[in-house]
Amino acid sequence: MPKFQDEKQNLKLEELRKQEAEDLAKTLSEKYNLPYIDLTISPINIEALRIINKKDAEEHGLTAFDIINKKLKIGILAPKNLKSREYIEILKRKGYEPELYMVSQEGLNRAWERYEDLHADTKTRKGGLDISNDEILKLIKTTGSLENIKNLVENSLSEKSVYRISKIFEVILAGALATKASDIHLEPEADYVRLRYRLDGVLTDILNFDTATYKRLLSRIKLLSGLKLNITSQAQDGRFSIGLKDKEIEVRTSILPGAYAETIVLRILDPKAISVPLEELGIHPRLLQILLYEISKPNGMILNTGPTGSGKTTTLYAFLKKIHQPGIKIITIENPIEYHLPGIVQTQTDAKQGYTFLSGLRSALRQDPDVIMVGEIRDQETAEVAVNSALTGHLVFSTLHTNNAAGTFPRLIDLKINPKILTSAINVAMAQRLTRRLCDSCKKPKNLSGQEKNKVDKIINSIRDKSYLENVQTKQTWEAVGCKKCNFTGFSGRIGVYEAIRTDENIEMVIQKNPSEREINKAAEGQNILNMAQDGTIKILQGITSLTELERVVDLSSEKV
Repeated sequence: MPKFQDEKQNLKLEELRKQEAEDLAKTLSEKYNLPYIDLTISPINIEALRIINKKDAEEHGLTAFDIINKKLKIGILAPKNLKSREYIEILKRKGYEPELYMVSQEGLNRAWERYEDLHADTKTRKGGLDISNDEILKLIKTTGSLENIKNLVENSLSEKSVYRISKIFEVILAGALATKASDIHLEPEADYVRLRYRLDGVLTDILNFDTATYKRLLSRIKLLSGLKLNITSQAQDGRFSIGLKDKEIEVRTSILPGAYAETIVLRILDPKAISVPLEELGIHPRLLQILLYEISKPNGMILNTGPTGSGKTTTLYAFLKKIHQPGIKIITIENPIEYHLPGIVQTQTDAKQGYTFLSGLRSALRQDPDVIMVGEIRDQETAEVAVNSALTGHLVFSTLHTNNAAGTFPRLIDLKINPKILTSAINVAMAQRLTRRLCDSCKKPKNLSGQEKNKVDKIINSIRDKSYLENVQTKQTWEAVGCKKCNFTGFSGRIGVYEAIRTDENIEMVIQKNPSEREINKAAEGQNILNMAQDGTIKILQGITSLTELERVVDLSSEKV
């Protein structure tokens, strides 16, 4: 018989054997008048596992799989077994209220496997991961480079310890924190799973590992994030937090069904990463003066646009911190709350509970705010309420998904906002992207020539106000090299490139005609504010970033350039 047919037959026999075991447990449940549960597919609460240690569970043929207050749900193989009954009585004397369920041996084995998720130094609960400060700080110091992270994960993979999965997960998390990664990606392929970090906005390979380990890691992450273990064909979202000495870092979990297995993305929300002063974002001093003036007004709207991950929320937080003072009330409606600001009322939307940006905004207006931040304008109703709020004495900050500042106006008109009131409501429309900063320790200068010189010259020549070019050389750029300090990427950190359009008389006139982005840009020329291509090119000539990096996030071939 061919090998693949033999394996297929063995797999089928194994499935039949498991089904027979579950059918037997179901039959016995009727005999003993107990409810039946299939623990091979049902979720297991790791907090319940803590009540009965593994040795006692195996010795007495049972397992705890869920707990609500003192009601402890217990899966049992032989309800009449004397040792099992004696242990149930011990639990009762400890104050628990056992609820017995009939399970199969396979179900018990699967529950006992979950004890591997109990790390000696780690307390786990749904929505939280508390690692001792010494342990996490030690790991962060050890995992300073990508090579170290790879070695530590590989060493953990080879361990035989029952805490192996917990150790692997801790190293992956500590490595992400040490390298300031914004996301952790775990992506199953046919024969292996790929681990990648998003560093400074770019995905970076760490290593590949086996699928058997990944299955256990997936269960660990699901338990931690409060997700259902038995659901594998639907997307799930959850969260947990890492408690460190001086801060709490929230991790948002996204699980998506893939071609080979579920794929995981962990978004790391580090408060320090988003708490950047306004002056350090990379906004050109002349644009910064304009924005400081606009955010000091008592009413109106400041809209920031750009794709996901372009730093819009960080900029809005910087605005809020700048204007925050005891005499004004600020309310934010966000999803998620990425950074907690003292003295500011922050509320998080929850679509499952019907609490949307629209309902949050309407509720916020009843709280007598001076300033409102709406995380995102997605629909007509939210746009209408936000615009009306800006017209009735509130200063409103929000974000919008468009490619550039000029696209803000057509987008809002598309959302049925009256063009006649649009320019009265909007103070300034911004757009931004994030580019990686060149590593100061290894960047290398090179003379401009050929196509690169033509491209840079074209953009420089398009700057109408030449005072922007004072003290800016135009002969050379810098390129990434790579060294130990930047993990051999050539880059360290990120900086924004910006553009903005104020709603002056020219903009107001063109908006009434249902204009295109090109017409709006033409009307805004007299404002002499750099667009993103121009702002980024000046940063190239200053040695802050590279031409290749700017081209990754900004279209330099645009006709407006």
